[in-house]
Amino acid sequence: MTRTDGRVIDPVSVAAPDFAADVRHYLRQRPRQLPSKYLYDDLGSVLFDAITLLPWYPLTRAEMRLIRASGRDILAALDAEPVTIVELGPGNGSKLAALLAARDAAGPTLPVHLVDVSESALARAAQTVRETGQADVAIHASTYEAGLSSLAATIGEANRALVVFFGSSIGNFDPAGCDAFLRMVRAALRPGDALLLGADLVKPERELLLAYDDPLGVTAAFNRNLLVRLNRELGADIDPLAFEHRAVWNRRESRVEMHLACARACHVVIPGAELELSLAAGETIWTESSYKYDAVTLEGACRRAGFAPASVWIDEADRFALMLARVPH
Repeated sequence: MTRTDGRVIDPVSVAAPDFAADVRHYLRQRPRQLPSKYLYDDLGSVLFDAITLLPWYPLTRAEMRLIRASGRDILAALDAEPVTIVELGPGNGSKLAALLAARDAAGPTLPVHLVDVSESALARAAQTVRETGQADVAIHASTYEAGLSSLAATIGEANRALVVFFGSSIGNFDPAGCDAFLRMVRAALRPGDALLLGADLVKPERELLLAYDDPLGVTAAFNRNLLVRLNRELGADIDPLAFEHRAVWNRRESRVEMHLACARACHVVIPGAELELSLAAGETIWTESSYKYDAVTLEGACRRAGFAPASVWIDEADRFALMLARVPH
């Protein structure tokens, strides 16, 4: 399979998620759920890009300010050049491009691997990163786990490796899932390699809820698109407007939750998942959790996975953090 820059991607690394099996499993749970990764089909990725431009969603702008202001410090803290970079979930590629822009333009291009399940998102990100002139880009249409596993034997052959996980995506894991994810990243790295992690920090409840339930309804469309995906890919016949988008701040768990609430009792048939279910009026499908951190909690999670947190940069205006954690020698 050939993608950007003429690179040939190992077909073993390309693994489509088992959407039907997950839909069947998670919609039978109580409360009913769907994994948040399925929000990001081609349309979902475009809608999320639109969300990042909204005035009520400051996460992306805060992270970009940190990268631009601290890019040189971040790269200097790696203690090694050249470095092989692996970005998990690169979005449109703008954040990694901003980090690469902090390098000396005369330096050699760096090997960069982009890992995501969405091929269209990967194509956009690869183009953006390539335009910096700082990177030799390869893309991997894969889950994070499969992508890192397939790369583990090659990313550290000559260079130090830096795994980048921007966008506060770490917040989509529950605490146990966060620990498992960080351990998985750690297992793919060698002593001296590093992880650069973005995390949204706790802030006032009103600000949090506006970020996940904007007045223009873009986030609602992003959430309902998951129902459109069930119709398109699994043959369901669901009226997306029969479900209301709902965002809730769960203070005890330090997370914002997104739900789809059934406005009226309905019977749902999803042939592709071999599933029928009846939903009561007001019953919800839990589609996303976004955990919010403080610096101490984030550092503790990295330490439990076997990393040594080295540096942290915080945007105080919009309460966002970047943390660099190393694999100790």
